[in-house]
Amino acid sequence: MNKISITLLAASIALIGCGEQKPAAKAAAPAAASGLEVKIGHVGPLTGGIAHLGKDNENGARMAVDEANAAGIKIDGKAVKFTFVAEDDQADPKVGTTVAQKLVDAKVAGVVGHLNSGTSIPASPIYSQAGIPVISGSATNPKLTEQGFKTQFRVVGRDDQQGPAIASYLATNNKPKLVAIIDDATAYGEGIANEVEKTLKAAGVKTLPREKGTDKTTDWKAILTKLRGRNPDAVFYGGMDATGGPLMKQGRELGIKAVFSFGDGACTEEMAKLAGTSAEGLLCSDAGIPVAASQVKNNSRMGSALNFFL
Repeated sequence: MNKISITLLAASIALIGCGEQKPAAKAAAPAAASGLEVKIGHVGPLTGGIAHLGKDNENGARMAVDEANAAGIKIDGKAVKFTFVAEDDQADPKVGTTVAQKLVDAKVAGVVGHLNSGTSIPASPIYSQAGIPVISGSATNPKLTEQGFKTQFRVVGRDDQQGPAIASYLATNNKPKLVAIIDDATAYGEGIANEVEKTLKAAGVKTLPREKGTDKTTDWKAILTKLRGRNPDAVFYGGMDATGGPLMKQGRELGIKAVFSFGDGACTEEMAKLAGTSAEGLLCSDAGIPVAASQVKNNSRMGSALNFFL
């Protein structure tokens, strides 16, 4: 099976709906002995705080593989059976490289993932050296594709597009004079926070010294208490929903009235569960919607919370 065919299959897998679970198509009968088995790998966090995101992606990829089998695809006249191979990288860079090598050793023909930039970037040289095409629907750090690996693809906007978009919207519509910026010290969180800070400063908006947590931080009270004393008009957090939800909830509990804004990692239904009523009024960007559909609108799943769609 040539690389172009595999890449196209991977793209179709990545673009299948990754959120809502739908009944999988009935799988086709196993290929005959003379047929071909093509292994398609998927990597994402299936355990830990953002397992819900990894499982959503896995469900979409698995459904696409089932549909490909049901379609009775042939290559060079031979029936193909696609086999789905899922791995859990726990959103951990070290685990990410381990499972990447595991998929290479399993001789997968292509990989969908990883979900996070922090796991995608260190894993990418492993796939490149093996000549295995990889496509991510969510890794947004520019470095991932700027490394120049010919086997690496993504179907989502980059942080240097998404960050300026949310920052420009915040500066134009909310007109903050002082903004606090926090990140989770990951390739994604720090990367998008850098882009937001750069854009705000270019627009003449003052920013406070950067505050940092981790992708495991759920107690933000010390940082938030410090920020409350500076009375920022807006807070931007670069990180995922598992940490962003508690950040916003605790901020409101401490009486911070600033606008809270986030990147796509926290632009999820889970934010409404984690932040509760505190999610009211948040701004977040979604890097996966076509430019033609760009708009600001109410997200009914979060009450009247606003989503900024890039």
